[in-house]
Amino acid sequence: MDTAMVVDLARQALWMTMLISAPMLVVALVVGLVVGIFQAATSINEQTLSFIPKLLSLGLTAAVFGGWMINTLVDYTKVLFGRIPGLFG
Repeated sequence: MDTAMVVDLARQALWMTMLISAPMLVVALVVGLVVGIFQAATSINEQTLSFIPKLLSLGLTAAVFGGWMINTLVDYTKVLFGRIPGLFG
């Protein structure tokens, strides 16, 4: 196994991490921004006001995108396991 293969595996792993986490991060960012704007406009500084909508929206996002995330990770794992014999042989 040479350094190019290691760099390629690391690049693919980082890309997969970014791809899988993107829906959850985008939803949390948007909900947090909307709640923050609402809190600034109404001068309500309640901590649970930002936590509960994020929690509910992330649960909904996990329900909607969870199957896609699992399938993507399973496909990546199959490809990775398929490459193992070529890495050391």
